[in-house]
Amino acid sequence: MHPFARARERTRALNAAKMDRLFAKPFVDSLEGHVDAIEVLARQPGSLTTVASGSWDGGILLHNLSTRNKLVKLPQAHKGKVSGLCFAEGDRLLSCGVDRNIKLWSIGSNASDQPLNVFPGKSAFNSIDHHRTDSLFATASNLVQIWDETKSAPISNLTFPTSTETITSVRFNLSESSVLASIGSDRTFTLYDIRTGRAERRVFRSNSLAWSPTFPTTILLASEDHNLYTFDIRHLATPSQIYKAHVAAVMSCDWSPTGLEFVSGGWDRTVRIWKEGQGHSPEVYHTKRMQRVSSSIFSADARFVITGSDDGNVRIWKAKASDKLGVITARERAAIEYRESLKDRWRMDTQVGKVARTRHMPKSVHQASKLKRTMLDAQRVKEERRRKHTRAGETKPKAERKKVVIAEQT
Repeated sequence: MHPFARARERTRALNAAKMDRLFAKPFVDSLEGHVDAIEVLARQPGSLTTVASGSWDGGILLHNLSTRNKLVKLPQAHKGKVSGLCFAEGDRLLSCGVDRNIKLWSIGSNASDQPLNVFPGKSAFNSIDHHRTDSLFATASNLVQIWDETKSAPISNLTFPTSTETITSVRFNLSESSVLASIGSDRTFTLYDIRTGRAERRVFRSNSLAWSPTFPTTILLASEDHNLYTFDIRHLATPSQIYKAHVAAVMSCDWSPTGLEFVSGGWDRTVRIWKEGQGHSPEVYHTKRMQRVSSSIFSADARFVITGSDDGNVRIWKAKASDKLGVITARERAAIEYRESLKDRWRMDTQVGKVARTRHMPKSVHQASKLKRTMLDAQRVKEERRRKHTRAGETKPKAERKKVVIAEQT
């Protein structure tokens, strides 16, 4: 072995980390067409390119990500905002809104401005999700309702006996499709079995939820307290991981189809991509014009992230900021893999790690992050002093993860 081999490899690793940041240009394109804030995004199962977006203006657009064209345009799909979208079997789209209606649309070759079917409800709907195999779908309003596509009224109502909240989001489990999860406005996360109507509930404030595509028992929750949490639904007493970096409420989250990473967007006007199990140092995307991010999803091939924000634009980002778009030769692929292995091997080196971790933030986010750090430090010092000078110090301090779930109702 050459005496300088290790030094040379470190230099190559440092250069690889610098090149990665040098070529990090994550923004791909912006899809226009809405005149108000984007509320919801949905990707079509089985398609790499089709994404639907719903807006506060009541319009629904169907986008093709590869050509950047609008496939279907429904300008007045609902009166008021579109609050939920999901795809059904056979080129059909379900939408719900605050006008108390659920509408079934055809989006194939015979697409029309008129819905195929309208399901009237008694209160404004906040979310909708379709069953993976059956012709059933669930809606969220002041209770969770299960509907059949062939019937005009809900076939069952699911609610917790003491529940008074507004349900804000509902999702079917991807593996055990009779299991349904919902989150509500009174700090609740609820699990239902649609076969029995039984509910198991945990008190916890969330804005969005997503089931892991690879671990059927893992669920991701985006919270009002600036954090994201993953839970194993078999052990709901404590979260399996806490993800901390946002400096405002996290409004949306979605898993990558690989289950190895997920995306989140929040009121701090940033989009963050996290590695599963690593609760810090996510990839951060932002632009000058992007406002509060209300919806974010991964593309079906896990190469792109699609976000919708208050400024009315649907933006496409690369999931890996320095990825090259287009054809990559075998030689280029080998060089990329070699650089990745070098960075991974030398990631604990001070300089290599610093280059790989450093992200330049907008001034407002940076200042908010500093303020949040100061507040948390002050809170920690106050707790230490309280334990030192009162009887609270006689008991063991409660772990951060055990403070998340306040109570349980079954």
